[in-house]
Amino acid sequence: MIKKRIIDLLERWKRYYQISEVGDITRRYFVMNAFDGALTMLGVIIGAFMAGIFNPMPIISAGVAGSIAMGASGISGAYMTEKAERTKKLKELEKAMLTDLTNGLHYKSHRFASIFAAIVDGFSPALAAMLVVSPFILVRFGLFNTITAFYVSIILTMISLLLLGVYLAKISDESMIKYGLQMLLVGFITAILCFMTSILLGGSVIV
Repeated sequence: MIKKRIIDLLERWKRYYQISEVGDITRRYFVMNAFDGALTMLGVIIGAFMAGIFNPMPIISAGVAGSIAMGASGISGAYMTEKAERTKKLKELEKAMLTDLTNGLHYKSHRFASIFAAIVDGFSPALAAMLVVSPFILVRFGLFNTITAFYVSIILTMISLLLLGVYLAKISDESMIKYGLQMLLVGFITAILCFMTSILLGGSVIV
């Protein structure tokens, strides 16, 4: 009985997903916000280390707090935006059809799309940020020292950007190498800018 209800629920969600055409929007949200989350946390880590902060706890705290903030901001912002846009479309459809669509299939599909888009928008930057800061969490378990965690975080960021580039290439049916290298280039430029800014503000060079 429970299994049948779950299957029915998933089928309904699948139908709402198709009707609302939320797939294209959420793909863009996922890539853009995961990209933002990874690079934002990379900037935090570089800034902390260039300021001479070698205790992992402030970095972990900043990473967790930043992830929560990005997640909450993404969920609430995307939900309100999508809800407003889809309410407008629904009203236009009601006007064209001369009928009230409240609680109908289109209404439920648009409501599902708003919630689904909000979840993707909120969780993608938060998860990307936590991935980048995760080596410092492992420092607490004695698996890394802070210097190693710093370099592993940079590597994880670049791998994340590379995978996002590959994902974009698959969507657009373009060269994976081209898209992957472009994303990596942005990551390297961002890291260099963070290093230079920290040095100009009085930070020290990590070796």
